[in-house]
Amino acid sequence: MLKEMGRTSQDVVIILCLLMTVKAFEMEIVPANRIVAQIGETLTLTCNTTGCASPSFSWRTQMDNPLGGTVNNHKTYSTLIMNPVRVVNSHDYLCTVFCGEKDKKEKSIKVEIYSFPSDPVIEISPSLVSGELATVICKIPNVYPSDHLEVLLMKGEHVLFEKTFHEEVSTNVETKTVAYSFNLKADDIGKEITCVAKLPIADMDFEPKERVTSKKLNADFGPRNTNITASPGAPKFTELSIEPSTTVQEGENVSIQCSADGNPPPKIILRRKSDGADTRPYSEGRILLPSVTFLSGGNYECVAKNKFGESESEITLNVEYGPRNTMISIIPAAVVKEGETVTMECTSSGNPAPLISWKKKESSGESEKIFKEATLTIQNIKIQDLGLYECEAYNKFGKEEKSVNLLVQGKLEGTDQMIPLIIAFSSAAATAVPVVAILIYLSRKAKINGSYSLVKALRLKV
Repeated sequence: MLKEMGRTSQDVVIILCLLMTVKAFEMEIVPANRIVAQIGETLTLTCNTTGCASPSFSWRTQMDNPLGGTVNNHKTYSTLIMNPVRVVNSHDYLCTVFCGEKDKKEKSIKVEIYSFPSDPVIEISPSLVSGELATVICKIPNVYPSDHLEVLLMKGEHVLFEKTFHEEVSTNVETKTVAYSFNLKADDIGKEITCVAKLPIADMDFEPKERVTSKKLNADFGPRNTNITASPGAPKFTELSIEPSTTVQEGENVSIQCSADGNPPPKIILRRKSDGADTRPYSEGRILLPSVTFLSGGNYECVAKNKFGESESEITLNVEYGPRNTMISIIPAAVVKEGETVTMECTSSGNPAPLISWKKKESSGESEKIFKEATLTIQNIKIQDLGLYECEAYNKFGKEEKSVNLLVQGKLEGTDQMIPLIIAFSSAAATAVPVVAILIYLSRKAKINGSYSLVKALRLKV
């Protein structure tokens, strides 16, 4: 009887444990609450369940509009796939799950739709001629909602035209166009026309919300700067230039170009002026300097020659670079005596010319700035002035440091009094040498006689 009761109690405990491990019926939608999707992409909504062996699913929009997607039911989850996403998919979607006849749960997710897939396209009326009307067209393809669109047309840094579409009702994907006309000027050639399209939708998280495209203006020009020249004629320069600029940073690519007119066409020699021996001609009057160094800086000259004469022109290339070849010189030396004067000078090359400052390393290991000139002079030097001195050369392109260790010797006090002592020490040393030699001899003699006593050895000698 007792055994049967014990077994019954164990069965009850097991059943209770099983009941406790059974999960409650729950559900979730992935992604949760809200999602932003771009038109044309694929969007999948998933309705998951736990704690129900055989759930049944139902999808609908809160306004009972068409789903605009495909439903696939699985054992414990269901998916709603929209491929591709369209404007009609902008809804709140509701997933309802039934577990048996009594249990029912549902959750919703908001799907927000936009379209901003590509950069603007710029079209400029062909064969632009200076003084005539030029038309720039900017197209922003497949935008939604286009009533949020903002467009700017710019020439260089100047805003030509600005347009918004806020008053136009947007019900579908649209390609919006902005056009602007202006009189083309001679100095417009080479300038960039830029179209900036923005789609700022509040509380909608997507990137990018701004797209930009640029295109250069190329214009045709009629004759200008007309000159009357006699034929034949001597060479005349039309251009000697450096690109991107006559002042560049070390490492930039530089092009030096020279052109000249003459009849017959002149032979052009373009060279660095300091390299006068190098007279090899450049067929197109151009020098390319990739990754320029400070050694390339200086004056460049262009010589144009034909049988009727020659002409010369000159231009300067200024190469900026950081400090280098920093050096410290010390007068009289790095080891000086107390009371003397020491001068330390720091030199460095660079463009622009580097500024110089001095630091001294303290016993704590930290360096303290002490001077801001190239030449540091310490008068009546003391023991506490010894240590590591650091020179720092710097400009806007970098810095370079050098250091020197200054050693200070203490002065000999009472030099005149020391001289007799030194002489006496020298005399004593001179006498001590033969005495020591005699002692060594007697010691060895005593050892030979079987005695290690120096006294005995002396007696034997006596």
